[in-house]
Amino acid sequence: MIYHISHYLQPTYSFLNVFHYVSVRSITALLTALFFSFLFGNKFIALCQNHFRSKVREWTPESHQAKNNTPTMGGLFILGIVLLNTLLWNNLLSKKVWIFLCCMLGFGAIGFMDDWYKIHHKKGISAKLKFRLQLGLALLIASLWYFLIQPDTRLCVPFFKVFMPALGILLIPWAACVMIATSNAVNLTDGLDGLATGPLICNFASFSLIAYLASHKKFADYLFIPYAGSAELVILAATLIGALLGFLWYNTHPAEIFMGDVGSLSLGAGLALLALMARQECLLVISGGIFVLETLSVIMQVISYKTRGKRIFKMAPIHHHFEMLGWRETKITVRFWIISFILALLAILTLKIR
Repeated sequence: MIYHISHYLQPTYSFLNVFHYVSVRSITALLTALFFSFLFGNKFIALCQNHFRSKVREWTPESHQAKNNTPTMGGLFILGIVLLNTLLWNNLLSKKVWIFLCCMLGFGAIGFMDDWYKIHHKKGISAKLKFRLQLGLALLIASLWYFLIQPDTRLCVPFFKVFMPALGILLIPWAACVMIATSNAVNLTDGLDGLATGPLICNFASFSLIAYLASHKKFADYLFIPYAGSAELVILAATLIGALLGFLWYNTHPAEIFMGDVGSLSLGAGLALLALMARQECLLVISGGIFVLETLSVIMQVISYKTRGKRIFKMAPIHHHFEMLGWRETKITVRFWIISFILALLAILTLKIR
């Protein structure tokens, strides 16, 4: 809205031209999202206290029972801020913006359904139904992106300058797999106060920079990466950083609110689509190493128990393993944040080491 208003008024008020710069709109979007978080955060928590109280899962450590009845569905708060900020600062004529919003809102709707069932029926929706909904939505989003945007289908492999195989229409199932995998990985990580929020901030920050580089033809050519025209995505990423920083204000230990599946699924899918649209989705394995580790720990635990009857970890995902070893929740969370920050820097570094 502000972008379009400044466009029409710029001939009369030349200073409004500043809002045409991606850097300016990104910073203002981040700060605005943070401001909205502080302005409406307590009111939203009070609302959730009355309607959306969490129930701790039985297989979590005993110490987590104290978290029963903590407000959940904080993801609705994040999505609301993202939607409002997008209307304020983004170019609303951009198809990429609307595809990105549809992705986050769609996965958020699946998460909301799962959270709702957990609150009112003790168990969420079945794993099969959840996966089918994710698969159908991911294929729809990937198809819209492929046919409406017609992106560069080359797959960028870290550390390789020339090896970039073109996926063609196979980009659709590939993109769907990346979205599903990332959304579920973030969902598995969201088990301690602020644990998923910190790595998400690091990842959105790193991919906002990558999207900015991919939005400039000269930078893209210099780094031998596909030109993605992803300028508006930088603003969306900045909005998400601001919203997550604001949410972390309330989500840090002891958490006043949890993001719930409505938050973790939507944010994971949004991160995946951001990486895909910037054409650097392979870097998610590096930058999102914490999410990868959490997912692998669950897979390894399940396979080991089914094949050998023995557990590798005291409890999975791996953050619960460290809890069982006697680590305090805050120590686990901060150390995972530090690792995520380092991995995000390494992911950016790979753009030059090719």
